[in-house]
Amino acid sequence: PAPRGADLAPAPPAGPPPVRVEPSPPPASRHHRSGRLTRRQRLSAWDVKLSPYLYISPFFVLFAVVGLFPLAYTAYVSVFDWSLLGGKGDFVGLQNFEDVLGNPYFLKSLVNTISIFLLSSIPQVVIAVSLAGLLDTHLRGRTLWRMSILLPFVVSPVVVAIIFGNLFGDTYGLINQALGYVGIEPIQWHTNRFASHLAIASMVNWRWTGYNALIFLAAMQAVPRDLYESASLDGAGRVRQFLNITIPMIRPTMIFVIITSTIGGLQIFAEPRLFDTTLAQNGGSDRQFGTLTMLIYDFGWHLRDLGRASATAWLLFLLIVVIALVNFLVSRRLNALGGRR
Repeated sequence: PAPRGADLAPAPPAGPPPVRVEPSPPPASRHHRSGRLTRRQRLSAWDVKLSPYLYISPFFVLFAVVGLFPLAYTAYVSVFDWSLLGGKGDFVGLQNFEDVLGNPYFLKSLVNTISIFLLSSIPQVVIAVSLAGLLDTHLRGRTLWRMSILLPFVVSPVVVAIIFGNLFGDTYGLINQALGYVGIEPIQWHTNRFASHLAIASMVNWRWTGYNALIFLAAMQAVPRDLYESASLDGAGRVRQFLNITIPMIRPTMIFVIITSTIGGLQIFAEPRLFDTTLAQNGGSDRQFGTLTMLIYDFGWHLRDLGRASATAWLLFLLIVVIALVNFLVSRRLNALGGRR
């Protein structure tokens, strides 16, 4: 029997059901039928894979030519008895390194280099951060102030040496005259070891503090202003905002500046050499402010011993690597402690 309500359903139309026509696919090429890519497709794939490396390759090529090759060639020269005039001599292995480490001026130059580096880099970073914090506020003539702190960086090191030579003169220096007005004995800036380090460090700080301050300023301006507004609503003052917001937010930039200051401070050459008033210009009469780079210059050009000069250069390179790694690890540790807070 038919189900209830079947008589109410419409009857199916008479005739065969309609046939659905599918669109025919395009004819496959010979390469598609064989599973191979066309030449254009292969070039496109290579372009996607190789183009990024091609775009950044000029930097690595330039770095290999002016960075890695001199470093490797210096290591090669350091194991030979190599004269500036006579050229390559016999293979001596690590003898040049032993001679440099046993030289009485090496230890003194090493201590001088580290002393000048500490007296210049630490105050330089502290003053640069403070100046950047002041320039980040609403000052009148901010553009003028920002341009003015960069002027010492533009001045030639020779001009800087002339200016500070007049300031730190042993007999007629302006600083000694000012000290004489208050009853302080004149300071022998060129003969006293620590005083000469202070004078050279002041030259470095005067030239590079403004440059680093602009780097810190660029990092401070990238800090979201909402954080300062929220801190102000919570009752935090300017100093507390600077210590708890600005410093943690610009910590990566501080790591960069500290590492670059370390490299530049340990390679210092122009300032102590121009500060020297002796004929030999080896860092004072007793090398009281001679640095490692000046010792390299002395080995290479005065003694014409490129083997020992290259060995000293590699020892300086290892010192820079060690101190840079220490700075990086300490900064990373401080960054981790700041993140936990």
